[in-house]
Amino acid sequence: MVTKLDRLARSLRDATDIADELTRKGVALHFGGAVYDPTDPVGRLLFNVLGMVAEFEADLIRARTREGMAIAKAAGKLRGRKPKLTSSQEKHLLQLHDTGEHATSEIAELFGVARSTVYRAIQRAG
Repeated sequence: MVTKLDRLARSLRDATDIADELTRKGVALHFGGAVYDPTDPVGRLLFNVLGMVAEFEADLIRARTREGMAIAKAAGKLRGRKPKLTSSQEKHLLQLHDTGEHATSEIAELFGVARSTVYRAIQRAG
């Protein structure tokens, strides 16, 4: 049993494909306490209407989220993740790397970061 149709699939097409496959296997579809028979014209209509409404709700949520993020970014409140290294630490890291005396894993261990962070710092610098 699925409580809501939008929990079953991301789009109406996906929901229809899943429902067709389940029907071929003899599984009854229960959404919110009601049974929908996709072989019956009325059941198919109700399933499609519920699927369209669920897809519409998901689209609205995505649009509102994008709008809210754009507003937050314009207000300077959406900055993303803070960098692991300060600019002075990054300069020191690059100096250590440029000397060639230390391996990347040693530099990463020295600064307490992952090797990928060291590689990104090197890539940004040059």
